Amino acid sequence: MDDEDGYFGERVAASYDDLSDDMFSPALVDTVADVLAGLAGGGRALELGIGTGRIALPLARRGVPVHGIDLSRAMVARLRAKPGGDDIGVTIGDFATTQVEGTFRLAYLVFNTIMNLTTQEAQVACFRNVAAHLEPGGCFVIEVGIPELRMLPPGQNVVPFHVSPTRWAFDIYDVATQATSSNYITVDGGRGEYRSIPFRYVWPSELDLMAQLAGMRLRDRWEGWTRRPFTSESRQHVSVWAKP
Repeated sequence: MDDEDGYFGERVAASYDDLSDDMFSPALVDTVADVLAGLAGGGRALELGIGTGRIALPLARRGVPVHGIDLSRAMVARLRAKPGGDDIGVTIGDFATTQVEGTFRLAYLVFNTIMNLTTQEAQVACFRNVAAHLEPGGCFVIEVGIPELRMLPPGQNVVPFHVSPTRWAFDIYDVATQATSSNYITVDGGRGEYRSIPFRYVWPSELDLMAQLAGMRLRDRWEGWTRRPFTSESRQHVSVWAKP
């Protein structure tokens, strides 16, 4: 782990913007930005884990003033290097506890970033921190996957999600603690590299309770950004909690 930038130091930041990855699909990015712009309603938006600006930049181009929080200076440097990146304010710090000036109409955490907080205590603190930054009627949005526990037969705790001649990737689950990690093995030119990033998976109902503890209530839950209904077969959800 890079001590200053957490698990998203220079080595990760340098290759993070892989435009061939589905998360960078222009159609998806536009849909996410459109939904968030609608929820912001002309007000300010706070992105937790702003990273390289995948969502913040297109949201700002829609006229939404965006401020970000991120621990990784390396990731934020990539944001700054992009057109419009210098116009977005960023505070360096842990988004579970870092405070910024002013209030916001919208706060959001996308692409499983809530799981970067590896304890329940930190996730609860994040909800309370967001509630303190939201204006009355403001919304908190989280996009996160559903843990793939249904894929685990008895006695197994590993779920592979990529296998190729030069790269293997798999998640490891501890169902007793909700600890998980994404693990990557790469072989290039006969040399191997192993990388592991810890997470804490969290269930929709648990997130709802965290929101209640922070004084917010669930407003919407969708299967994804197209707002299809969330069902027992959904593999992810986009949830919206509102502050009274």
